[in-house]
Amino acid sequence: MRRLHTAPIILILILAVAALSSASLFSGSTRDTFDDPAATPWAALLLTYTMMAAMTSPILTAVLASRQTDIEHSGSGWTLAATAGLTPGVLCRAKLATLGVILFPTVVLQSLLVIAAGRLAGIRVPLELGPWTGYTILLFLVDTAFCSLHIWLAATVENQLVSVGVGVLGAFLAVFMLLVPGMIARFIPWGYYAVISNASQHDGGVTYTSPPYPWVAGFLLLVGAVFALATQHLDRIER
Repeated sequence: MRRLHTAPIILILILAVAALSSASLFSGSTRDTFDDPAATPWAALLLTYTMMAAMTSPILTAVLASRQTDIEHSGSGWTLAATAGLTPGVLCRAKLATLGVILFPTVVLQSLLVIAAGRLAGIRVPLELGPWTGYTILLFLVDTAFCSLHIWLAATVENQLVSVGVGVLGAFLAVFMLLVPGMIARFIPWGYYAVISNASQHDGGVTYTSPPYPWVAGFLLLVGAVFALATQHLDRIER
């Protein structure tokens, strides 16, 4: 992973999300709400953060998964691993576990940077930790789910432009799903970047909301089952 420059890629995207999420904090109209609890400035910042995360997370997961898997295609990794008794499915599951370990601190740091930006900008209303913590955990879980999708896709299709292209398309869908009714977003995989939102616009303002946890849990379980079956199928394919 060091040779693939994973850390710099993650750091650049983290800083980009934090900068884009906090850009609106420095406008005059936004700064006027920093002392008004009724204006819910933290909820407004969380909604902006949700939009920026939806825009970048599908690309981040696609790039990370593609780079981790492409080395097996270019360096005959599948064959070399097979001689050591490691099947393609085992390798894919190991890659997902490793990326999951990396994604967790990545998402946590990303959320902390956005909160820090809010503090530095001058938001003096007390921070509601519950919605921010809940969103951070759900974002990590959804990111991990899409990592599994892109690992399988990158392992199946040798041309990595396909996997990255799906990630770019997913970013557009994820942002668009923030603008459609929630029920529609639940039936689009990338719509879950909108479904997990803990803030939404209501009556001209922004309020905290509770995501439909049963739907999110069902989506994660479905992705996990599909990934398990797909990687087992890879084990039966002679590479």
